[in-house]
Amino acid sequence: MARGARRKKRELRTLTDPFTVAPPTGARIRDRLCLSSSDEKVLTLLGHHLGHHARADLAERVRIGRVPVKDNRRAERKRALTKVSSSRWAGAITRASEDQYQLSLRCLFDERASLRRTIAKIRDRLTVPCGQRVGGVRGYPDQKERAQKQYRLQVLTARLAEVEARIEAGHPAIVVGGKRLAKIRHNLADAGLADAEWRERWDAERMFLAADGESGAPYGNYTITVDPGDGTVTIVLPEPMRHLANASRGRYRLTAKVTFTHRRDEWLDRATANQSVRYKIACDPERGRWYLDASWPTPHTVLPTPVELAASGVRLLAVDLNADHLAACVVDAHGNPVGEPVTVPTALTGPSSQRDGRLRAAITTLIDLARANDCAGLAIENLGFADTRATGRETMGRGKRGKTFRRIVAGLPTAKFRERLSGMAHHAGLLVVAVDPAYTSRWGAQHWQHPLQQQSKTTVVTGHHAAATAIGRRALGHGARRRPGVTAHDQRIVARRATGQTVPRPRARGTASPPRTTGTPHQGTKTCWSRSDQLVLFPVSKTVRETPGTRRPAPGPVHRDSANTGQLA
Repeated sequence: MARGARRKKRELRTLTDPFTVAPPTGARIRDRLCLSSSDEKVLTLLGHHLGHHARADLAERVRIGRVPVKDNRRAERKRALTKVSSSRWAGAITRASEDQYQLSLRCLFDERASLRRTIAKIRDRLTVPCGQRVGGVRGYPDQKERAQKQYRLQVLTARLAEVEARIEAGHPAIVVGGKRLAKIRHNLADAGLADAEWRERWDAERMFLAADGESGAPYGNYTITVDPGDGTVTIVLPEPMRHLANASRGRYRLTAKVTFTHRRDEWLDRATANQSVRYKIACDPERGRWYLDASWPTPHTVLPTPVELAASGVRLLAVDLNADHLAACVVDAHGNPVGEPVTVPTALTGPSSQRDGRLRAAITTLIDLARANDCAGLAIENLGFADTRATGRETMGRGKRGKTFRRIVAGLPTAKFRERLSGMAHHAGLLVVAVDPAYTSRWGAQHWQHPLQQQSKTTVVTGHHAAATAIGRRALGHGARRRPGVTAHDQRIVARRATGQTVPRPRARGTASPPRTTGTPHQGTKTCWSRSDQLVLFPVSKTVRETPGTRRPAPGPVHRDSANTGQLA
């Protein structure tokens, strides 16, 4: 591009319409099992036995490949599993294998899309000479970095070829127990684990102790039955393990009792009505604890659309997600911020359990804030960062500063925040509206940061609070841009009028002269200002009294006031 040439203006991308986030389709609760030593031995043997056959069935499902559901030979596999377990255990195993296979295929498709985006971006930059910019594409700064990117392009191309081959054959790579835990086996010293500790975790992750619910069965599940009266748990043992049964009909009764404190009433309603409830027994070897999870589907509810919410005149709590805090602002039905913005710290560091707990605490604060301000729901950005995470090395800076910024973006819990917020808000009776995240930070800082600071007396308004305001306005169908010359929050201090509004014209009465418009010079011989002139445009403050004998200036146009000149500022 020649020096002095005007740079081509970048076009704004089309914004997607806001939508109401669907509520969770199911519920899941957990309670601890205080087992005896004999109970632990029986559950461990049962989990290893079923886990072995579950892994064999999953391997068979992978070998079948991408076929229609009617051709996946599920009935044949189920009959083979029934001989070594039971018909209900076999049904649970085959359903889990199919779900795991479909999930792995979706992950392969996502990985292929991510690799294609990264490869396309690197190729575009490699076509430009070092240190130059052609057509908005910047080349690499030096030959050394260019050579490194060429090598990285070859590696990514080989990975893409492998992924496409797996998709074509329908054979995704699945590691039962987790690929991360499998890699730790080769670096036990760095992970601070002994071989026995790693083996205990590995065996616990590969156990299978899950039974699907069945409507009409005793208490909603025949395989793992929980009596809602006394909380006893009984499990159907497979045929090879029937000699370990301590109850009738080949069942084993645990000594532990289950109470399910959280959402107990919902669980009791389903269990006493013999509606299906799925149970899963999990082992945590790090803490030496066993847990029982209960899950069931929730009824489908039709939620109002953002257009219906805007027409009903409700408030929304707009939230801007950031790396270390949540910026929130209440927005009324007209898109105006109400009250002062709020900052909710998150501090999402440490182990995953602590991060999840702190995120839940922050969401609880948001829900309490929405209830206190009579909000019908919350407005968030539909963030994903899929493209940013794929091409971040090429588009988000270089060196230490760029790496730090990429780490911050990668650490944003976008999916986890959306899932947790939708579930907790639904149980609190609130809606969640997701909007397109494009330009919210830029336009919010441009149009709303200064007005918000004028409105806030004690809070320091940041660009994140302004972005939250833009998010709330977009969720209600309003534009992010603020009308010029809008009346300030305190009319005694700042008296101006929105230029986009229509000024009411006073009607002439009797022999009065026709009404004057803004900017019309004063006619006649009057030299004193009358209260009937410009009554709408220049209201007299009730706190300022006129001093007798004081003359007011002629009501001509006031400079630097767009409401008087009829021009936009």
